[in-house]
Amino acid sequence: MGTMVTEQLTASDELADFDTLTGRYQRELMAHCYRMSGSVHEAEDLVQETFLRAWKASANFQGRSSVRTWLYKIATNVCLTNLEGRPRRPLPAGLGTADSIAGDALEEDAEIPWLEPIPDAAVQVAERDTIRLAFVAALQHLPARQRAVLILRDVLRWSAAETATALDTTTAAVNSALQRAHAQLAERGLTPDTVEPELDEAQRRLLDAYLAAFWAKDVDRIVQLLQYDATWDMPPFLNHYRGADNIGQLIATQCPGGIHDMPMLPTVANGQPAFGLYMRQPEGHFEPFHMQVLDLAGSKVQHVTAFFGAEHFIRFGLPDRLPADWQPAANG
Repeated sequence: MGTMVTEQLTASDELADFDTLTGRYQRELMAHCYRMSGSVHEAEDLVQETFLRAWKASANFQGRSSVRTWLYKIATNVCLTNLEGRPRRPLPAGLGTADSIAGDALEEDAEIPWLEPIPDAAVQVAERDTIRLAFVAALQHLPARQRAVLILRDVLRWSAAETATALDTTTAAVNSALQRAHAQLAERGLTPDTVEPELDEAQRRLLDAYLAAFWAKDVDRIVQLLQYDATWDMPPFLNHYRGADNIGQLIATQCPGGIHDMPMLPTVANGQPAFGLYMRQPEGHFEPFHMQVLDLAGSKVQHVTAFFGAEHFIRFGLPDRLPADWQPAANG
């Protein structure tokens, strides 16, 4: 009985202080809403809507669950309402189109709501694999309610009964939706179990060499650092490329920068190594070009998603320009 009173007081205290509530749960709810929506700016709005609804309903909180569980229930339903009638957010490789060959005309589609990368600093996750680009992209292939079930069951580890309560459905319906979601992901060869350990020393050297190769525009070196069947895509362009040599040819012929024209600043996106790549301008300084999010396989780069748009640099807190005399660090 004493424990129950303490829990109730704790919940009451949490709900009574809105700043404490948001401070405690903001980043994990951000991860949840990002998985559901595939969009950073939408996720920010969805989290704020969640807290607003929680604040308005706080007097009705009866303590049948923890505040955390209650907030996730609200957030999930806010996301489901938001997703009604909206198209999914893919990456170019997920559109089912054929691989491109370097030299093919670039096809841009700014109308597609593309999946966005998210800064690690914006989210809090228990397991890094649950925020990786490949997993979030895989989620976008699922209908919204299946997506919600998969996240609640497989990511948050909720029971079928808890999930059914949150979604106002039955345990049987939850189990059925989870089975269908797993089948869809398996059919596409996708799985949430793609987590890799922290970067080892060889991988850190790989990333240093990768940065140096772009700065020198050493295409042969870039190709050596790629896995032989590496893939590359770059929203908002529809084109996606497979094969290290093909990607090298793409960089050699269609990337406008030359030697010492492409500095890169390291960051972390979706639990993965990432670089903000800048391009030298006619005036001499450098401006944002695209943000690369890398998948590594051992000591090779397996996949690169290059997100075009200066808004990504702003979101990741990277400079909006670099001076003309910029030089890589001594160990870069």
